[in-house]
Formats: sequence, structure tokens, C-alpha cells
Amino acid sequence: MPDLRQFLTEAKGQTLRPERPLSVVQEITALQQELDARGAYPVIYVEQAKLPDGGAASMPIVCNLTASRELTARALGVADHRDFAAAYATRTAKAIPPVVVTRHDAPVQEIVEQGDRASLFALPVLTQHVMDPGPYLTAAHATTYDPDTGIDNTAIQRCWVKGPRRMSYYPYPASHNTRNVRKFWARGEPCPVVFWIGHHPTVLMGSQAKLKYPESHWAAAGGLLGEPIRLVPSVTFGELLVPADAEIVIEGYAPANRWEPDGPFGEYTGYMGPQVAAPMCEITCITRRRNAIYHDYGSGHADMLVPDNMVMEGKVYGMVRPVAPSLQRIHVPVSGRRFHGYMQFKNPAIGEARDALTTALGYRRLKAVFAVDDDIDVFSDAEMMWALATRVQWDRDAIVVSGLSGSLMDPSLPRGARTVQKIGIDATLAPAEVPGAPRPVPPRNRVSDAALATARELLAQSDGAGWPNL
Repeated sequence: MPDLRQFLTEAKGQTLRPERPLSVVQEITALQQELDARGAYPVIYVEQAKLPDGGAASMPIVCNLTASRELTARALGVADHRDFAAAYATRTAKAIPPVVVTRHDAPVQEIVEQGDRASLFALPVLTQHVMDPGPYLTAAHATTYDPDTGIDNTAIQRCWVKGPRRMSYYPYPASHNTRNVRKFWARGEPCPVVFWIGHHPTVLMGSQAKLKYPESHWAAAGGLLGEPIRLVPSVTFGELLVPADAEIVIEGYAPANRWEPDGPFGEYTGYMGPQVAAPMCEITCITRRRNAIYHDYGSGHADMLVPDNMVMEGKVYGMVRPVAPSLQRIHVPVSGRRFHGYMQFKNPAIGEARDALTTALGYRRLKAVFAVDDDIDVFSDAEMMWALATRVQWDRDAIVVSGLSGSLMDPSLPRGARTVQKIGIDATLAPAEVPGAPRPVPPRNRVSDAALATARELLAQSDGAGWPNL
């Protein structure tokens, strides 16, 4: 079964291993930030991590696991990251049910610590930013279940560690996990919840598939992986299952109607999110591998944005392709956080691009969607801006819709807003007036293939500073 260790072995040549100890308080995040600024996205494996008190962490820390589109796509067996959306939509639709194994066959339960023996302080949890109030679990996949049907749900949701067996747990208000928590609370019961950390990127991304409610993520993750996910009963709850090949599992309850302040927190938007009220979680048990590896997502960095954005691409592709068969590729760029979507079409029929735009705007997180022809590289922000600058008349090509659901994390929303305004831009060229004739737009500037080959040969003969050896 693929796991985090297998992936790290495969990514060995693309891994940065700092030679000096780094503190879990901002120093590891600072390294990610500096690499982001340089456009470099290696996996970061910190063998020597320092705790806030200066002591040595008991386990290594890995981050930037999925900061590169290329590395993330290859982990899923997709050779070209530009083809990821179609592959994700196809594979997650071919569900493969999980299999359940015993504790004896579950590496994640090699060590079991219950009650007073369980301590969150034994984990090297990072404090990422200056204004974060404390250490946060950022790569914890929270799994709850619907008490009416018994069907589980999984989502990445942050947790502020406040004590050895106490933390806040913030499920996004519109999430399926929030619905499950509220159902338990309506019965006057605490909500069981488990948080699993560390696995192969295929499993991480499969568990983020956007599904209807209630619907388990395990079968979709198996479809993406191409084989069943191995699960094991959690120690505290039994019927609530966790990945047997994860690194760490934290088990606990969210007591009914118990709220804690959570945040401010450095969000994926790149801004500090405000303090909110969040459920409190009481920890009952922590299980882990004998030599566990702690996984952290850099909030607001490519490490967290890239995999979630690629999952969004797969979901939107599956939504749009049935109404717009000329759709070629979709990109949700890191530059737009999770608010922008780029769609590429090959000879769309009249009105087809607009049909696609209105469909994509129905996806909650997207705030602006742009449609272009297949001569535009949707993975290049520069190409997209050129298309918008030269192929759009705003009054003719813009679709503006108000009153739609959207991400309440959007820092531009006025206080108290519950709906958002969205825009779709049709930057595709007008069709030819006569079949087979050129489209009514001037041809691009270009040079000959021979001249281009000469230029590339010249640049290939460069020194370490990147200048040609003339």
C-alpha cells in the first residue's frame, strides 16, 4: 500500500534536508516562504526540529510535500500536470471500496497512548506566523460521521493545540463535518472525531474529493489510487475508521455546544483570518507509527494551495465537460489563491464558452472564471493577461452574477455578507463568419522555427550565471 515513506523515497532527488536544526516556531515556515519567493518547490524534510522550549523534537517534520504541480501529478501517476483535471475526474468517479484490517496489520497503531499518556505536546506542531496565537495542526484530516446514516466524511481542518489533551477544532461552517457535529449536538451528544496525519499524496488528495452529503471519501480515494484504501478501527470509537498506513492519528470528542476562541490564523488567502468561535475537542487517544513522521501544510503557501487547487480543477472539469465538450484544460492558479479559474476550449460552438462559465461559477469557491481558446496556455498568468487585454470588451464579454454562495474566507467581503458577486469573462475569439475562414483577429507575432532553434541553442551554451558563452 502506498504511504508517505514510499513517496519520500520517490522524491529523494527533489528533497531539501536542512543541515542545521530549525525551530517549529516560524523558522520552518520562513524557509517555505523564501523558497516560494524564489519559485523553488522542493520537499522539505527537517530531521532536527527544535521545540518552543529549545528541546529536540521526537520525530522529523516534512512539509512542501505537494508544493510542486509536477511532483504532485507524478505522485498520482499523471505524467503531465496539465492533464491532471481530466485524470482526477475520471479516476475518482471509479470508486474502489476500502478494506478493513486489524490493528496487527496497521502501522499507524504500532504505538497507542490513551488517557493521561496521550499528549499533543509530544508532537512537533508548528506555529507558522507572527500573529498566530499558538501551534496549529494544519495537515490533520478530520473524519467525522453522520449519526443518521453512519457515513463518514473527511476534510482538512485546522486545530489550535491549547493543552496536552485539548484543542480547538474549526470545521468550516458550510462543511459536511460541521453538519455532522451539529447533528450530534442536536441530540445532546458529543461528536466523535479523529484526525489523521501523514500519508501518500494520492490518499491526501482523494480524501479531498468534493462529494455530495453524506458520502464517504474512502472509495473516491481508492479510485484515485487504483486500489482499496486500508482502514483500521479507531481505538476509541471502533466504528469510526482511520487509514491504517497513516503516520499519526489523534482521537477525541467535540463536547456538545462547547465553543472556544480560535485564531486569528494565517489563512490560504495570504491574510490573517479573524478570531472565530470553534468547537472544542477533548483528546482520548493518540496512535502513531514507531518512527512517525509529522506532516505540516504551510498555510497560504504553495504547499497547501497546489494540491487543493488541483482537486478543484478535477471537480470543475467534471462539472463543465458535460455542458461544454470542447473543454480542453482547467487551471486554478496559485496566484488567484482558490478564487480564480482558467478554462481552455478548442473551437467552442456559439454560446458554449458562456454555458461553461455559468456552470463553473456555481462552484462555491470560484469567484472569477475566464474562458480562452486553445492557443492560450492556461498555466501561464502572462498568457492569460494577454488574452484578457486583447480579446475582451467588458460590456460584451463579462457575465456578472450576484447573490451566489462563495467562500466566506474572502477578505474583500463586507462584514456580515453571506453571498458574493462573481464574474465570468469570455476571452475566446469570435467564430469565423465563413466556415474554414480565419477568425476575425490579427495573427500573432512569430519568428521562424529555424530562428527559434538558433536562439535556444545559444541559450543552452550558457555559463553558471545564465549568460551565453560568446
